[in-house]
Amino acid sequence: MRSILFAAAATLAFAAHGLAAQAQPQASGQVLSPVFSVDATAERIPNLGALVTELKQYHDCTCTCGCYAHDLDTQADRAIAFLRRRVARRTPSEKLAVVLDIDETSLTNYTEMLREGYVFNKPAFDAWVDTASAPAIPGTLRLAKEADRLGVPVFFITGRADSERDATERNLRAQGFDWQQLTLRLASTQGETVTQYKSGVRAQIAAQGYKIVLNVGDQWSDLKGAPEAEFSVKYPNPYYLIP
Repeated sequence: MRSILFAAAATLAFAAHGLAAQAQPQASGQVLSPVFSVDATAERIPNLGALVTELKQYHDCTCTCGCYAHDLDTQADRAIAFLRRRVARRTPSEKLAVVLDIDETSLTNYTEMLREGYVFNKPAFDAWVDTASAPAIPGTLRLAKEADRLGVPVFFITGRADSERDATERNLRAQGFDWQQLTLRLASTQGETVTQYKSGVRAQIAAQGYKIVLNVGDQWSDLKGAPEAEFSVKYPNPYYLIP
């Protein structure tokens, strides 16, 4: 969001100038330069309209702020490179595992987000999930297929409700994903934070004798909390935050 930061810096600088140049009563016949009063504190927050525009441009790769698809691919390539290195030094007794998040990691919901103006609308999102039409994020699909080629099982852990299992499975399969285990959130875990829930599922995977070598997600709550993977890859997601 570099352009937003530059705009904020310029606003603060302009505000300082405005405060320094206090308006003076105009003497008869005297012409003074215009003076503008700006409340620097009130101007510190980026303009929502400008931010929404930049979010769209970031996704469409039409701004100097970066390119979402490129940044996702870069992180996916890092995950694939690590997995290849790790498998190359795997011992015969090791059971390796890859953990993947789903939304904005394996599948993209950008169509629905754009339609809702980047505001979370649960009924609209649930209806979107039910269509089972979210496209795959290409880099993650490449990673999943590479894990399969290397003989490393994939475990999906998602915050989607278990009632959405059928639609989620249909969507993943339609996009070319395969997996060993798909964990969706049960109502009994609603009292836990996302970090507690996801780390708890990873603990269950580890209890099965697996060593989680790679974890990929778009939120820190996908990645943090013991047991953590040997290598955790954070995808960019400027569209929403799940603490």
